[in-house]
Amino acid sequence: MRCCKQPAKLLNSINLCKTMRELDKKFYKIGDVSEILGIPESTLRYWETQFTIIKPKRNKKNIRYYTPNDIEIISKVYYLVKEKGLKLDAAQAQIRHNREGVDKRFDAIEQLKALKAQLVAFQNSLDELFPDIPAAR
Repeated sequence: MRCCKQPAKLLNSINLCKTMRELDKKFYKIGDVSEILGIPESTLRYWETQFTIIKPKRNKKNIRYYTPNDIEIISKVYYLVKEKGLKLDAAQAQIRHNREGVDKRFDAIEQLKALKAQLVAFQNSLDELFPDIPAAR
């Protein structure tokens, strides 16, 4: 998904990894989820109609409330649709028929993103400490 040539996207990835570990509330409103994942609210609403696994709770006023588990599921949908480039039908089929495989790949990629973020931060620290030494990139 994210490469070194796109630092803004890398920062979003770092923030997402950090945020996913820090979800401490039981429920989040759609605006909160939109901000956490960087996905427009309209996309979240649309995906809810397209993916049977996205089922936020609703109160009497029909306001959506997402659990941390819902947010993780939406992250996986994002991975399949936005990062892997699958069409919605193909992503739905992947989730339906190979849920365990999708989970494993998603988890591995998230761990690699976190490691990459640490390495980039380490490289930036080295660049600040030794500005006269050219980096071997």
